[in-house]
Parts: sequence; structure tokens; C-alpha cells
Amino acid sequence: MKVLFISSWFPNRLETTNGNFVQRHAEAVSTLHDVEVLHAIGDFNQKEIFVFDDKIINGIRTLIIYYKNSKNPIQNFIRRMKAYKMGFEKMRTPDIVHANVLHNNMLFAIYIKRKYKIPYVVSEHWSGFLKINRSKLSFTSLFIARIIARKASCLLPVSRDLKEDLEKLELGKNFKVVGNVVDTKVFYPAVSQRNIFTFLHISNLIPLKNPDLMIEAAIRLRKEYENFEFHIGGDGDVARLNNIIEKHNAQSFIKTFGEISHKDVAEKMRNSDCFILFSDYENLPCVLLESISSGTPVIATRVGGIPEIVNENQGILINRSTEELYLAMKNMLTRNLNVDSPEQLHQYILDNFSVATVAKDFSEVYNSVL
Repeated sequence: MKVLFISSWFPNRLETTNGNFVQRHAEAVSTLHDVEVLHAIGDFNQKEIFVFDDKIINGIRTLIIYYKNSKNPIQNFIRRMKAYKMGFEKMRTPDIVHANVLHNNMLFAIYIKRKYKIPYVVSEHWSGFLKINRSKLSFTSLFIARIIARKASCLLPVSRDLKEDLEKLELGKNFKVVGNVVDTKVFYPAVSQRNIFTFLHISNLIPLKNPDLMIEAAIRLRKEYENFEFHIGGDGDVARLNNIIEKHNAQSFIKTFGEISHKDVAEKMRNSDCFILFSDYENLPCVLLESISSGTPVIATRVGGIPEIVNENQGILINRSTEELYLAMKNMLTRNLNVDSPEQLHQYILDNFSVATVAKDFSEVYNSVL
């Protein structure tokens, strides 16, 4: 069937990694169906009112429309909706619309449903709906989210934890949990053994990821053990982390790096012994799934949907405690725990979060709706 993906977030020239998990969902669905992607985003530096960027990306026609952004939110919303309308006229008429993230952008899905009688489903990824962030939700954003959710044929949260929070917020009634997807052909275990134990963290390095505390734990561990390195980086403020590392004279064992390609992420995960995610909150982080698929066990905080994907066979779950992080790193380094083999870790992802599995789950939803 013909499926149109629209999303509040999607990788673009302004934000190259924003919503990349939506892109991966679209690519998974494209293995079974005819998929196109439509996205609109504002650009403050743009002179033209609208710029169309129509490309084939990883085999999928992807139309991104950049509109001239302004300081007037109402004008921006009108331009965004007009951009979506103009873009939709250039796409093939879909059998179903797969919307992503319950922001006001997805009011366009309601427009399509009313005018063209095309149903839509919504995948939800946003941590803003989690209990920990609920007090920050504005009345307007919650009101709009409820309108979009109630008109949808099905809501598709990426974790059971998020599903429960959506239910408590009275966002929709018909649910099916479909997790994030991993390209298991890219993320696979290494063949050879490594010489030095390597801890790894990759993210946007924002405060909720707690990069400073992970560095602190590595420095503390170094006082007892010398046979490890900690590699940390991503599309965030690496320079600030370098200053912290230099202050503690830890450059010999804490290595940083900037934004890297998806392929290079997989290579780093293959060449590491443990991935660390010490976040304040998460939904269903792709990096944990990708690390496990690479045969690398994880240390992660017991938040959001993480306990749904990590058990004692895949790594160590901890509370948001620097003491627990230090002890978990120590246990990993000294191999004072039993985790599955790299091949077993990879098989776990193949069975539950592979392209084929996620595509089948979405396809079942589409068929039930149509």
C-alpha cells in the first residue's frame, strides 16, 4: 500500500539528526510498502517564503519544504500548514498517513482525513508526555495533542511506559506499542577481541544525559584501575567536556569525538565493551538497542522504557546515582557479572527490534485500519 510519513521532527539541513528514529521507521516500512516522506520546517535565514527540497534518500522519496521563519508564531504556523498543503499536492495520494509526534504540525493529518477521507495513525516518541515532564506541558499543547490523538485510528507509542502516560493524559484510546528499529545489517558484533576495555557514550550531550557525571565516574574508577578508556562524544558541546577532562588531566584515558555518521556509530559500538546511558529520563533510546545489536552490553538508568529492553542478560540497570554508576562500571570492567554473548545480544535485537519485525508490526496496524 502507499504510506505517507509526516512528522513534527525529521532530519534536515538545519537539524541533521533530529527525528532520525522517524526516518528509520519509514525505511523499515518501505521494505513492505510504497513510502514517501513529507516534512516542513522554518528557516530564519531564508529569503524565499518557500524552498522545496525533493530528493530520494535511502530509496525513499523525501520532500522537505523550508519556509521563511519569523518571530510571529501564528504566521509560522500558517506558513507551515501551507507548506504541507503544497507538498501534499506533489505526492502520490496515500492509502494511509503515518504521522509522528503529537505537536500542532500534525493537525495537517486531520486536514487530510477530513478532505480526502484518508485515515492516519500516530507514532509517539516525545518524552514531554512522560510523568516526569508532565508539569511542563502547556494547556494549549495538551489540548491540541488530544484533538490529534482522538482523530487518529491508532496511537503507536514506542514503549509501554509511554503508553501508560498517554492513557493517563487521556490521549487516545486505541494503542499498539511499536518500538524503535535497528538496522541489524549495520549494527552487528565484532569478530576480533579488543586489547583495552572501552566504555562508550554517544548522545547530543545535553544536561539530561549527564555527561559530566559519567566523566566524574570514569575519573574515580581510574584511581583503582588503569586498564580501560572512556570514549564520549556526539553532536553536542564537546569543547566544554574537553575543558573538564583537561582540568583533571584525564586526556590519556578519556577520549572525545564530535558528530559522526551512523556507520561510524556502529563501528564505535562494535569496538567497545560497554555502552553507558546515564539519563534523567528516556523513552526507548535507539542507542541502547544499537549497542546491544552490536554485541555490546549496557549500563543504563532505570527510567522510561529502558527496563522494557534491558534485563540482566543485556547489562546493568541503575538508579540515577553516581555511586551506582561507579559500581556498575567497576563490575563491567572486572567482568563481575554474566551477560549474554555478543551473538546472543544481536539475536535478541533481531527477534524484537529488527527492520523485519518493526515493519511487520506497522503493517498489521495499517491493515487493521484499512
